[in-house]
Amino acid sequence: MMIKRVLIANRGEIALRILRACHQLGLETVAIYSSADKHQPHVRLATQSLCIGPAQSQRSYLNMEAIISAANVSGADAIHPGYGFLAENADFAQLVTGSGFTFIGPNADIIRLMGDKINAIQAMESAGIPTLPGSCGALKSDTQQIMSIAASVGYPVLIKAAGGGGGRGMRVVESEDDLLESVRLTQQEANSFFANDQVYLEKYLPQPRHIEVQVLADRQGHVFCLGDRDCSVQRRHQKLVEEAPAPDIPQNLRQALAEQCIAACQSIGYENAGTFEFLYQDDQFYFIEMNTRLQVEHTVTEQISGIDIVQAQLTIAAGESLHLTSQLVPHQGHAIECRINAEDPQTGIPCPGTITKLNIPGGLGVRWESQLYPGCEISSHYDAMVGKLICHGRTRTHAMHVMKQALIELQIEGISTNIDWHLQRFTEQLLQPN
Repeated sequence: MMIKRVLIANRGEIALRILRACHQLGLETVAIYSSADKHQPHVRLATQSLCIGPAQSQRSYLNMEAIISAANVSGADAIHPGYGFLAENADFAQLVTGSGFTFIGPNADIIRLMGDKINAIQAMESAGIPTLPGSCGALKSDTQQIMSIAASVGYPVLIKAAGGGGGRGMRVVESEDDLLESVRLTQQEANSFFANDQVYLEKYLPQPRHIEVQVLADRQGHVFCLGDRDCSVQRRHQKLVEEAPAPDIPQNLRQALAEQCIAACQSIGYENAGTFEFLYQDDQFYFIEMNTRLQVEHTVTEQISGIDIVQAQLTIAAGESLHLTSQLVPHQGHAIECRINAEDPQTGIPCPGTITKLNIPGGLGVRWESQLYPGCEISSHYDAMVGKLICHGRTRTHAMHVMKQALIELQIEGISTNIDWHLQRFTEQLLQPN
């Protein structure tokens, strides 16, 4: 590989995940860390480790200049952003490449294009991807036009921020009486959170499923689809359970969607790993966004495809071909992921603290991705997710049984977690008749 040393611009379980992939390819690693994370496993296991600032993200993991400085000092030749923090920041990707390093991800122009929801929808429409009925662009100040668009789409409608994400910058509008005020409030929120007050309107689907499609594209023009995932189990727009393949989708629709996503990647010149996100209702798929980075839930796709997606990212960034045998990658069995969060299981309020006991489940088909260890401090400065439990089985039902047993074995003491919430859910599901 032309890449020899990778700086991991992240923390926690994903930093450890990237480190393992790098070392398995014979690559050296550089761990950057905040003062709060100096005892994390990836810091100890990296070839070299550098503290880049205090616990506050803005002064460490979101400090672009500090990260570039660390890359220079450490002799890294590539930077992997993981997910969250700067992973989908086009300015960061541009700074990385402009500073002479390889960015493990798509180029800045693609990140910028797909990061603006309006531009992304328009690009996908041009590429033949189905989208929701809506405003076909940013809403203007013409109130009559806004009301006319909403009436033609039909209530309820959804007002969304062009630069939104994470469940912010969205409002459901049930009737014309609330429309203009909802637009105004969403514009204010969008400007506050994303420094971009552009909003758009689309049809609101009351009970859709959230379906993703995982793709890989190398620099030789080869695009591969690794299949789909169902991420419908969410709380406050935050995913809690993901599984692959998405259950109960007709095979002809599944294949057609995969082929459309491959064609869309070729149309926009996409490179590296990416995820198309859709709403699915009444046998119809509607594009909502594309994530130009590694996903938290990439693990379930790895389990059914046998492909290490992080290693594939590194291979692509190094300019090498993936050499996969089929554009539609075959898969085996079924995989489920539960996000384990340090939170109150009923309210979802984060619960930082110190891990006093940890028992990790095992057995065939069980995978645990986490930075936890006894004595580990769970900081209030970062995301509440402290681990991912991934289980694979011959069938979906088998995978659910494997997951139930793994959840019974998983013990994390010293903090509140959502383990019991997951366990109750799978217990109830397995009691339901097929």
